[in-house]
Amino acid sequence: MATTRSTKSSEAPVVKRPRGFAAMDPATQRRIASEGGKASHESGRGHRFTSEEARAAGRKGGQASRGRSGQVGANS
Repeated sequence: MATTRSTKSSEAPVVKRPRGFAAMDPATQRRIASEGGKASHESGRGHRFTSEEARAAGRKGGQASRGRSGQVGANS
């Protein structure tokens, strides 16, 4: 059976409050995120880009975006 909500003007609007991670203060969020990053690197799954790797990735991304923009009207 479907339920309906009353739309009387006397009812106060429902205020959504943040839950979980979003409800924490910023210092606690940073501490928990930092622990996750440290754990990732300790387990061997973390990766830190060198400046050369970052440069190559940026170059590759730029080439891909230019290549797609030229193909948009090619099939029509």
